Amino acid sequence: MKTVLITGGTGMVGRYLTQLLIQKGYRVNWLSRQQGETNVQGNRIQVFQWDIEKQIINEEAISSADYIIHLAGAGVAEKRWTKQRKQEILDSRTKSSALIVKAMKEIPNQVQAVVSASAIGWYGPDNTKNLKPFTEDMPVHPGFLGDTCKAWEDSIAPVHTLLQKRLVRLRIGIVLSNTGGAIAEFKKPLRMGMLPLFGSGKQIVSWIHIADLCHLFLYALENKEMQGVFNAVAPNPVSSRMLMAALGKSMGKSMLLPIPIPSFFLRLLLGEMSIEILKSATVSSKKSEAAGFRYEYAAIDKAVEHL
Repeated sequence: MKTVLITGGTGMVGRYLTQLLIQKGYRVNWLSRQQGETNVQGNRIQVFQWDIEKQIINEEAISSADYIIHLAGAGVAEKRWTKQRKQEILDSRTKSSALIVKAMKEIPNQVQAVVSASAIGWYGPDNTKNLKPFTEDMPVHPGFLGDTCKAWEDSIAPVHTLLQKRLVRLRIGIVLSNTGGAIAEFKKPLRMGMLPLFGSGKQIVSWIHIADLCHLFLYALENKEMQGVFNAVAPNPVSSRMLMAALGKSMGKSMLLPIPIPSFFLRLLLGEMSIEILKSATVSSKKSEAAGFRYEYAAIDKAVEHL
């Protein structure tokens, strides 16, 4: 039985992925601040301790792993982007990656591959004059999220460049799930018959159903031909308005009252984070599809109906 070590296992994606891996016959261990055991739907998970700030880790976590899935990182949308919070978001990604590299270098191990999260924050806003979907070979867009994604990917890169292990980085879009993330917040006004329109409502959202995301992690883990960067987004991005309307329809809300939320109000409420809410980013899934991955939830209607 192969063992997968997950960082960030307690999060929305980590828990879903843990269940999927167990169903597929893998043993799953987590890295966390506290050592012990936990239970995920009746399955025992061994939790090994690491301290990112002190750069220390339980050696058994690394020595027992056949694969590592790296999800750890402070939530980008959980708090306002103060200077301190932005540093926390950056450090939680780069320092955790550095610790993984350090541990793999110093501790004898049999790790075959590392699959690491990244984000489509790497890309900037769509070019309205030349609407070409963002592909993995495009340069990073300067700004907080772009700079963070660049530092994040660079910090895990030595897994391949230095240690000669297979490394896959998935740039993840907006994750649709019932257990957290954007959907839970979107449902609140929809239940009251309101259709919130952020800014123009025309900005493109590159999204992915959590089931497809976790199956893509599994596919990247098992497919020895996959290496490098892949966008983790559904093949059919939609406008913000279409996403909200599809979600409302799936909830049985056929009559929704559009409620415009002006850009200036979002900037006042969210500060710098509002840039990402209002940004239109059309991201391509063609590279992951060319690698043989098939999306079960390629269309937004099917995705939100399932959720």
